[in-house]
Amino acid sequence: MPDFKGFQGREFRDGQFRDVGGTPPGGSGTPPRRSKPDVNVKKILQRVVIAVLVLVLLGTVMGSYYNVSEQENAVVTMFGKVLRTNTAGLYFKIPYLQQVHMVDITTHGTGIGYSVSSGGQNITNSFDGIMITKDFNLINIDFYMEYKVSDPVAYLFNSHDPELILHNIALASIRSTVINYTVDEAMTTGKSAIQADVKEKIVKDLQDQDIGIQIVNITIQDAAPPTREIVAAFKEVETAKQSAETKINQARKYENEQIPAAEAQADRIVQTAEAQKAARIAEAEGQVARFNAMYEQYAQNPLITKQRMFYETLESVLPDLKVVITDGSTQTMLPLESFTAEAPAD
Repeated sequence: MPDFKGFQGREFRDGQFRDVGGTPPGGSGTPPRRSKPDVNVKKILQRVVIAVLVLVLLGTVMGSYYNVSEQENAVVTMFGKVLRTNTAGLYFKIPYLQQVHMVDITTHGTGIGYSVSSGGQNITNSFDGIMITKDFNLINIDFYMEYKVSDPVAYLFNSHDPELILHNIALASIRSTVINYTVDEAMTTGKSAIQADVKEKIVKDLQDQDIGIQIVNITIQDAAPPTREIVAAFKEVETAKQSAETKINQARKYENEQIPAAEAQADRIVQTAEAQKAARIAEAEGQVARFNAMYEQYAQNPLITKQRMFYETLESVLPDLKVVITDGSTQTMLPLESFTAEAPAD
């Protein structure tokens, strides 16, 4: 076997051996340098394998447990089959085989007829907010709906987009409810009834659809006509209604002031009439009593009683007249005063 030790650090090029630096054999130049020893590939492979095993082991350990917060539920599946649903706490699972799906169970809110931008501003959605009322008027009405997940399994696997289904159910329920009210009721006195009817319909539809979502509350945020001209007209109508209410309240105030006074006056008149009635009755009863007493005396002595009554009547009718006694034929009349007058005192 040929000895190649003398050719270490050389290469064969252009028909002759040259040093690695390019100097032909026998030529002058720096002495040949030995190359660094090659890196041990086997050790590198061993280190790579160890690192991969460590990562796999670490991933296995990290993937063997999971933590569920108070605001979440965890649905554990394996090969597409639901195994269990976990509430808050620390749990273990088979790594790489079992999958954990976290579901937020807190209450969420969404607008119907409007949306909230990233800057916190309300953006009106005119298509969803415009409704037709019972009296065939258009109204732009906005709702705020609060909901939460009630069944995590149904929420994950019974529908592709449960929030979209909820939005469509709510919109259909709102439209089918607002059509039963007039525009005035939808803007003023009928809001509470509309909210209650809409919530009842949404609850029923969610039970039928079984998408794992439960409605918490739904309220009317705003209700107004859809155009500026109609808004101005409605403002005038509202101003007229308020003026009418003011007049009605003033009339009721006047009524409340006048009715008690009239009732008091009526009571005084009735009391006065009752007093006069009682006085008249008492007077009549007194006269009847006197007449009866007089009649008793008359029955005992008719002539004397007649004469007495005659004289008493003359005294009452002719109190200031002079009494003269005559026989009807003589010219001389004697006044009765001299005989009836009291004698002068001595």
